Amino acid sequence: MLLLGAATLLLTQVVAVQAQPALPDAVQNRVDSVMPQVVEWRRDFHQHPELGNREFRTSGIIAEHLEALGMEVKTGIAHTGVVGILRGGQPGPVVALRADMDALPVEEQVDLPFASQVRTQYNGQDVGVMHACGHDNHMAILMGAASVLAGMKDELTGTVMFIFQPAEEGAPAGEEGGAELMLAEGIFADLRPDAVFGLHVWPIPAGVIAVREGGTMASSDSFTIRVQGQQTHGAAPWAGIDPIVVASQIVMGLQTIPSRQLNATTTPSIVTVGAINGGLRSNIIPDSVEMIGTLRTFDAETRTQIHERVTRTAEQIAASAGATAEVDISLGYPVTANDPGLTRAMQPTLQRVVGDRLIESPLITGAEDFSYYANEVPGMFFFLGIAADDPDMVYPNHSPYFYADERALPVGVQAMTALALDFLSSQ
Repeated sequence: MLLLGAATLLLTQVVAVQAQPALPDAVQNRVDSVMPQVVEWRRDFHQHPELGNREFRTSGIIAEHLEALGMEVKTGIAHTGVVGILRGGQPGPVVALRADMDALPVEEQVDLPFASQVRTQYNGQDVGVMHACGHDNHMAILMGAASVLAGMKDELTGTVMFIFQPAEEGAPAGEEGGAELMLAEGIFADLRPDAVFGLHVWPIPAGVIAVREGGTMASSDSFTIRVQGQQTHGAAPWAGIDPIVVASQIVMGLQTIPSRQLNATTTPSIVTVGAINGGLRSNIIPDSVEMIGTLRTFDAETRTQIHERVTRTAEQIAASAGATAEVDISLGYPVTANDPGLTRAMQPTLQRVVGDRLIESPLITGAEDFSYYANEVPGMFFFLGIAADDPDMVYPNHSPYFYADERALPVGVQAMTALALDFLSSQ
């Protein structure tokens, strides 16, 4: 998840972090008291990152904390996932709060006293491991909110579900994981939330919150196109069918799908070819070429249309040259869409937390598997700014130089706590 362009856009709108009275004094005092522990958790997770489906140490720390708070705790969901259930003093609605736990195969280049030195094997390669997408912050924030809300258990009307999810960045090859697997293993079967909230740290000014109604983050699907021609000598192309030329035509043809075949006023869309592979020698036209790429859009109907048009475009361009094209589209994460009614209802809560630092998020063409939860129940996903004041320290998510300003941590705890309290009290 990245897009420095979006971050730069928002950096022009807000330049300072300002203190705001987010919560009643009694609740704010609880937030203040837990913040040293939140910072400690975040630094510990940052220093000891673990890849998706391998978050054994991480999930153990989380489960131990939730158990110490007196919650019902379920572990081992979707390999390493943890769910804590906090039942309030009075019956009422159910609200879910979600954080992701996994790190990335990125070697950290940030000079921090708690920088990651972890190395492991990933896809057969020795790699560094880093929380380059900020999930260490997500976990620490939600653990802090859990402490605050557990301390108010008798005052709560309803139930809070704390979801700590593995493998948001994708499961290892040959494995399942993430939000989709947590749902498949039944986390909403026995206790179905009335709403789910999640946040993601983002390189906008520390303490800013960005949110929007409807499609917020793109769907992410991958495609493979295999163009079958007929091998021949490079000096006699007429004696065969050149799949390289056909593949080149398909690349250009695919770009007309978002620019000429889809309603540009409805939603942005992206068709990207990331690799073309075929051929061995300069004087041999190969038998076949394989292309791989990604598809992104912001609503389900357009997603379906892109799939149909990619297949039609590739097959018919290939046929026009006497070749064939086999198209395989693999579904990735769905569109992350914020429920309009829920988002409108909860914006005053975020406004109370950050005041004029609440802004509208741009569309983000990165993808998030929070989308699976939001497809099951009304959901709202928002972005929390973690960019430092020094522009030389601002890098996109997934960069080895990604840096999170810890001034954002109390804002995150306040926001998640306030969303839970306000949702439960308003139903």
